[in-house]
Amino acid sequence: MSTRPGESPTVDVHAHVLLPALQQLVAEADPTGFAGQQALEVRRNGPESMAVSGKMIKERWPQLTDLDRRLADMDAQGVDVQLVSPSPSHFYYFAGEELALQVAKAANQAVREFVDRAPERLNGLGLVPLQHPALMVEALEHAVLDCGLLGVEIGSFAATPDRPERSTVELSDPRLEPFWSRAEELGALVFLHPFGCSLDERLDRFYLANTVSQPAENAVALSHLIFSGVLDRHPGLKVLAAHGGGYLPTTLGRSDHAWRVRPEAHGCAEPPSSYLQKLYFDSLVHSPAELRALVAAAGPERVLLGSDYPFDMGSDSPVTEVIDAQLPATDEAAVLGGNAAALGITPASAFAARHTA
Repeated sequence: MSTRPGESPTVDVHAHVLLPALQQLVAEADPTGFAGQQALEVRRNGPESMAVSGKMIKERWPQLTDLDRRLADMDAQGVDVQLVSPSPSHFYYFAGEELALQVAKAANQAVREFVDRAPERLNGLGLVPLQHPALMVEALEHAVLDCGLLGVEIGSFAATPDRPERSTVELSDPRLEPFWSRAEELGALVFLHPFGCSLDERLDRFYLANTVSQPAENAVALSHLIFSGVLDRHPGLKVLAAHGGGYLPTTLGRSDHAWRVRPEAHGCAEPPSSYLQKLYFDSLVHSPAELRALVAAAGPERVLLGSDYPFDMGSDSPVTEVIDAQLPATDEAAVLGGNAAALGITPASAFAARHTA
């Protein structure tokens, strides 16, 4: 690894793996639901973006599936450790209960097996079926206790299988309380990564389905967490938001004002902006000025290196992008690895050694 003595390893907390066998499992088990999800993606993205994305996935297939290529890219980037999560395309929130739990457990096991091939360089996150809140604790425990993963990845909302056009499970949903409680008890990391946007065809050109939807969905989902009091009830919860938390971290003045003047916006104990210090964010904002603003808003101890490897909307040089922000040296070191170490995000080999000693 590239770390110098006395330094924390450089840790990328936002990196994905594609699991072709999982996609095949779902396509065969629920062909109607799978086809419906594909059609929804076409509606949301538009034909031009779908064509470009298809070409991109084909070109980046080795990075998504081949371990040796991944490790070589990490070396070139100066990344010591990746926290690997399934591609969000594997959420499959249309699946019914039995299939949804099967998918989550299969994904958890697949990530575990992938990580085990390079445990000194990788660790992993699993999946839970957000569309079925009653099943989330079982899937979380499978990921963390049975598979030894550091936590799970979730989307910004989920629709119930029989009403796929409606977002019926938000992160403020009271049915998620057992999940938040168990995640807090386990010290599990919950990685918030949107996939899809309820604005649908309004964003079907110019790649707005990604450039606008991802930051918007982050802001909506995090606002549900904050305003509903989830973070008050679970102060030890570790939530990490992809894409720097989207539009939320640097635009909370309006939310604070609503909290002061609107009774229905007063579900949290403190002004919404204060909850930035209770959340974690990756560094993937694509702008030195925006990264400095994120660190200023959330605090340098709340931002961690993220690349979205290996997708084209990620960064091929995530360490360089953090350095380009010209943060104070201590803040830069925290973002690149110190904060990950403080959260217990370590290589799988180090995690296993601590828990078997």
